[in-house]
Amino acid sequence: MPKPELYVSRALALGADHAVHFTLDEIVFDSRTILKCMYGCADWGKGHTCPSRPGSLKPWEYRKVFQEYAWGVIIHSTKKKTAQEVSFAIEREAFLDGYYFAFSLSDCALCTECLGFKGQPCVQPKKARPAFHSVGIDVFRTVRQFGLPIETLKDEKQEENWYSAVFIA
Repeated sequence: MPKPELYVSRALALGADHAVHFTLDEIVFDSRTILKCMYGCADWGKGHTCPSRPGSLKPWEYRKVFQEYAWGVIIHSTKKKTAQEVSFAIEREAFLDGYYFAFSLSDCALCTECLGFKGQPCVQPKKARPAFHSVGIDVFRTVRQFGLPIETLKDEKQEENWYSAVFIA
């Protein structure tokens, strides 16, 4: 039996600024996200959760995988690490509740410095997850449907909005 309200409440209790339930049809997939990764991200080719890593699926392949899910929770925080910690905690709770394919997406903030940038293996491969956008999801269009805050940053003084999601089937 789905428990979306429970996971939304739990995410808020764990420190998320916002948390909302989604159904798969509300997730906006767009394969162009890889262009922003390839040509807009200084981390391209370095991080362990990056779509550039060897063996990574491409956005159109991820889309097929994520279409097996039915629903989940989107988590918003103005702190990157909080977004990841909350999403991973919700993934674990859903797994223990019997949703054994629960999977979180969150821009990795586990380590203060990613060893992938130094050509070394990930020290937390069981917790590292790809970013919401790096798997081919248009985060802007997706979260705007829920009235969640997100804008392109015009300067470094603007508050950042970090999004993660837990997909549950």
